[in-house]
Amino acid sequence: MRAGYQGTGPGPITPDGCAVELYARLPVGDEPDIVAGAVPKGARLLELGCGAGRMTHPLVERGFAVTAVDESQDMLDRVRGARTVRSAIEALDLGERFDVVMLASFLVHAGDPDVRRGLLRTCVRHLAEGGCVLFQREGEDWHERVPRERVDPAGFTVRLVSAEPVGDGVNSVRARYVFPDATWTQTFLSRPLTREQFEGALAEAGLRVDRYLTEDRTWVRAVAGPGPGEAGER
Repeated sequence: MRAGYQGTGPGPITPDGCAVELYARLPVGDEPDIVAGAVPKGARLLELGCGAGRMTHPLVERGFAVTAVDESQDMLDRVRGARTVRSAIEALDLGERFDVVMLASFLVHAGDPDVRRGLLRTCVRHLAEGGCVLFQREGEDWHERVPRERVDPAGFTVRLVSAEPVGDGVNSVRARYVFPDATWTQTFLSRPLTREQFEGALAEAGLRVDRYLTEDRTWVRAVAGPGPGEAGER
């Protein structure tokens, strides 16, 4: 288990505190539709941090050729219909380029800035000319509205229990997932990023925001090349 990360509940727990059985249960929302609306039909897509395939499976059903990457073999064993690769994201080097690289699950908010830089380097390293990177960001007040909870239509409750500062701009976040038959918790480190900080991190890696895909700016399409912050105004 990585320092600062923890998970509890039935079944295997990954080094970053994710419970495999939990992630295999979580339903997909509108994310696949957001992705499909932002990239060419049938694109070659590299999904970094695929987990148990929550988004992988609907993307495959939509005709994307998905290469799904995760460091947990227990997670990858749940993935169907996609090519799978076991690797830490920062260390990945497939020697291939993809039309679309996707870094979802708020991974761009890694607490360690060196880890974030490694994630972004991997995105750029695998990006084809003319391709794009899709990011999922935290909501801009995500760490401030705590505690809070949401009851999912599928019949379980997600509670963001706390987001406590641990120094250097990083918070320790604790979430609790309550199902009728089981409960899981996950504790992880997250660095809140303002819009300016996020765009600056991308620029450092040689990327710029092409456009924000959702009104809350949590989904972002980025392309290669430095650019002014105004690139995200659309």
